[in-house]
Amino acid sequence: MTAVMPAKKLDDFDPKKFLATIGEGRTEVAFLRKETIFKQGDEADAVFYVQEGKVSLTVVSKNGKEATLGILSQGEFFGEGSLAGQRLRMGSASAMTDCEILRIDKKAMMLALHREHTFSDLFVAYLLARNIRYEEDLVDQLFNSSEKRLARLLLLLAHFGKEDVPASAVPKMSQETLAEMIGTTRSRVSFFMNRFRKLGFIDYGTDGMQVHSSLLNVVLHD
Repeated sequence: MTAVMPAKKLDDFDPKKFLATIGEGRTEVAFLRKETIFKQGDEADAVFYVQEGKVSLTVVSKNGKEATLGILSQGEFFGEGSLAGQRLRMGSASAMTDCEILRIDKKAMMLALHREHTFSDLFVAYLLARNIRYEEDLVDQLFNSSEKRLARLLLLLAHFGKEDVPASAVPKMSQETLAEMIGTTRSRVSFFMNRFRKLGFIDYGTDGMQVHSSLLNVVLHD
């Protein structure tokens, strides 16, 4: 019979502390806001872990059109395609804010996953959760209005509903980027953002955009 990992042990496991013990193959790198972490077409030879800050993932089509795939924050991994045989990066990653990133060589990451089963379980759980998020994004794109899609995106960026993570300010980003992420025009995003602000769902501050829980009314309203 296969042993089941106790939930408490997984919850108590700190990947940051564990990754500090794996020795060679790991490098802590600081990136300034808007600085490139890797480019589309670069060699895929490492996995990255966000220690501080926010990271934007983008992809450019053959005809030069750019799309934003997602925004990652503290405690999230990216670049894991290298573990599945991806030779070249299929997209780009850049710092949305000043960031502290842990770069883990592919070989070192594979050894860490084999060495520590708790870390392996946590990493698999993270990948499954992100896959569910991608499925939810697809359903959102297919069936919800652009207003609901924008409201859901802002709530996700502010971490509403994410366990053990307090709501935070959404970093500054252009309306073009928001439009790319929900599949609409910049003018529609501008209209909805002004509406959200007038209704008190969002506020703008020095640290970025503050998203209030009342914005959930837009997502839940039929």
